[in-house]
Amino acid sequence: MKTAKKVFFWVLVGFALIQFIPVDKVNKPVDQKLNFVTTENTPAEVAVLIKNACYDCHSDETVYPKYAQIAPISWSIKSHVNDGRRHLNFSVWKSYNADLKKSMLEKSVQTIQNKTMPLPGYSVYHDEANLTAAQQKILTDYFESVLKAGKF
Repeated sequence: MKTAKKVFFWVLVGFALIQFIPVDKVNKPVDQKLNFVTTENTPAEVAVLIKNACYDCHSDETVYPKYAQIAPISWSIKSHVNDGRRHLNFSVWKSYNADLKKSMLEKSVQTIQNKTMPLPGYSVYHDEANLTAAQQKILTDYFESVLKAGKF
């Protein structure tokens, strides 16, 4: 019993200490001239879907939830955001070359159709990211129309 109390105490001390390890959650300023929604003249209905389901991880407009203040959850969230931005960052869309844009849109269509995005863990806490089949179709149709237009 004494050992269990010591273990619990030190786990609690460790948990308290890791709260002091900072995680940078400051977004870079967004230049609307580079932003996907602006540059592609995205219809309002589609823009809302993209912002609700994609922008938290795939833009510089991340809105961190309150629970993102607690380590080690904050570390995991920041890691997911960094990874998402590395794969596709809608905030700097105009700075990508044509081949990269094409590849990103094709992968976006594929991940939506395969239901691998948004991530299930994200959708659990963000109801607005739980896209219906009709909303998924709207997004994929829009991304495919941008691909077909080829105005990169």
